[in-house]
Amino acid sequence: MMKNIWQWQEPDAQRNPWLIGTGVALVVLLVIVLILAFWWSREPKPFWVTSDVSGQRAPIGYSTTQTLIEVAEILLDKPGGYLSNDIAPPGIFLDNVPSWEFGVVVQVRDLARAMRNDYSRSQSQSTEDPDLALAEPVLNYDHNSWMLPSSERQYRKGIRYLKAYRDRLSDPDNHSAQFYARADNFREWLAIVEKRLGSLSQRLSASVGQVRVNTDLAGERAAANTDILPDYVSVQTPWLKIDNVFFEARGNTWALVHFLRAAQFDFEKVLKDKNAIVSLRQIIRELEGGLRPIKSLVILNGSGYGVFANHSLVLASYLSRANSAVINLRELLDQG
Repeated sequence: MMKNIWQWQEPDAQRNPWLIGTGVALVVLLVIVLILAFWWSREPKPFWVTSDVSGQRAPIGYSTTQTLIEVAEILLDKPGGYLSNDIAPPGIFLDNVPSWEFGVVVQVRDLARAMRNDYSRSQSQSTEDPDLALAEPVLNYDHNSWMLPSSERQYRKGIRYLKAYRDRLSDPDNHSAQFYARADNFREWLAIVEKRLGSLSQRLSASVGQVRVNTDLAGERAAANTDILPDYVSVQTPWLKIDNVFFEARGNTWALVHFLRAAQFDFEKVLKDKNAIVSLRQIIRELEGGLRPIKSLVILNGSGYGVFANHSLVLASYLSRANSAVINLRELLDQG
């Protein structure tokens, strides 16, 4: 009888090592995924924007073009690569990283469009630069396309066109590429930046439900819109979207800091002529404040004067002040 019982238990004893091994492998795999998720979720640190080429002062436009290239390359080559179109773990579970990436993509597209339509053209009737004309459409490709073609493939194609423009720009024997650092050109791009910052600050502030006065038609008696809206409008960001809006704003801010630093070099003469260098520096300083390290494990959404912090409102404060400074800078550039 005892012999029969021992023979009945023996298969379970032989299977246990396999079960234990499988469990250990799953735990190890989970730990690896968590480590990768933590590493890939870290935001890239700001880099130093250069104004020199081989130890000499770079030509006008080089800093802006090179910075645009570096920002786009970091977007694709940071730890984990480009995650917005990932279909496998851990990338598929990291929703905050794609939000950050989309914010960077938006700023890359805006600057590429400004370079194509304004910076590289002397006037409205002039011919657009061929490389910038090819770069701008591919950088506007769908940001979460997995294949046929993938987003990364299209963006790298756009980077190659930007590098071709940069190389022609920095070649003293090649005069086919131009960058016109004029006040009106700079104002055109700043107008886009102003709208982006204004929209982001409003979306961040809506993390706490608010009732706002409808000012859509304020300032013009003859203005009209399609639908009749009430005098008071209730706005609130959905609870599950608060962290996505926050990191999208951080991505926009990260890219803008670099582009404005580059503009400080390329538009130096214009800024000095308008006595506006300090205004640009103030914008950069406010945006740098919005990039301070996050010391909380989660994005908190406390009420304005509640017990817990509200990270969205803090970032909205920085972006609102930066937006006001952009408006002041555009007014300075518009003065004769």
